[in-house]
Amino acid sequence: PETAKEMDHIAVIRSMFNVHENHEPACYKWQSGETFPGHPTMGSWVTYGLGSVNQNLPAYVVLADPQNQLPVNGVENWMSGYLPPLFQGTSIKSEGTPMLHLKPDFEEPAGVSAAKHNLLNALDQIHKAERPNQHVLDSRIANYQMAARMQVQASEALDVSKETETTRKQYGIGEKVTDNFGKRCLMARRLVERGVRFVQIYPKGQMWDNHDNIKTSLPAACKQSDLPTAGLLRDLRQRGLLDDVLILWGGEFGRLPMAQGEYAKAGRDHGPSGFTNWMAGGGVKGGTVHGETDDIGYGAVKDRVSIQDWHATILHQLGIDHEKLFFDRNGLHERLTHTHPTRVVKEILA
Repeated sequence: PETAKEMDHIAVIRSMFNVHENHEPACYKWQSGETFPGHPTMGSWVTYGLGSVNQNLPAYVVLADPQNQLPVNGVENWMSGYLPPLFQGTSIKSEGTPMLHLKPDFEEPAGVSAAKHNLLNALDQIHKAERPNQHVLDSRIANYQMAARMQVQASEALDVSKETETTRKQYGIGEKVTDNFGKRCLMARRLVERGVRFVQIYPKGQMWDNHDNIKTSLPAACKQSDLPTAGLLRDLRQRGLLDDVLILWGGEFGRLPMAQGEYAKAGRDHGPSGFTNWMAGGGVKGGTVHGETDDIGYGAVKDRVSIQDWHATILHQLGIDHEKLFFDRNGLHERLTHTHPTRVVKEILA
């Protein structure tokens, strides 16, 4: 009901389709454009293409469930693949210390800390000069330097207590059902305000995987995400950020239109042939519904949108031509959209 109030700002794509019916390969496809691991995810491609704005925070941040109930494929959902490791997503906790060992064990004079950092940097440069073209080494040095700078900014950026009570309530923070997801939605807004390029928020485990008891499990999943999602859209709009921030909402597939299991506890199985994702902000035409499934909702039949079409459209809205963003790997020009026939879904763009 809360997300419904924001439909004037949302473009719904009802004709998405994937090429695999199992979570693992379907998630790889949704994240990286191929059904097997080893390729960079879209967050890595975006940060590779756009670079970083805030040098004191990672360009690509992942806000997974604080109880560590990770989605299928775990950390591979934000891996950088064959891109330099610098472009891998940085997982940050939404409760407690954002990252382990972020703060030093003891206080010391600023001059001493500065001298240590300068010495370490000099040693790193000597070590690096003797080992040119080592992307892993370059990324490791850069990540340590980033960690040092994050000691000041990361905790502040993720401190939602600095927000007004009205703002926190808008996200459902403090309410048992919505607090978990709401905190991370508010953290995402604070991060993009500070120049973080790409933020991913994952729900708790596989809460949308409604193989049984769909009458209770689906409404429960909706209640966890509805108010926080709407709160994020409203907050971005009220702050004048929605034109610049592209919101993506969805997953690797939907559900089949027929029941699974015994009637009293029935659920629905995986439905990759026709499902819904939506987009908002960032130049998307709000109040738009694109595409259709067949009469029973099994498969997309009108204005079909493939995963690579979806990726190309995302890159397009970020000012990137999907054919020109590539990485030279052993003579191959690797791309997020790979070699699949691809188009930008201009019908949903303002």
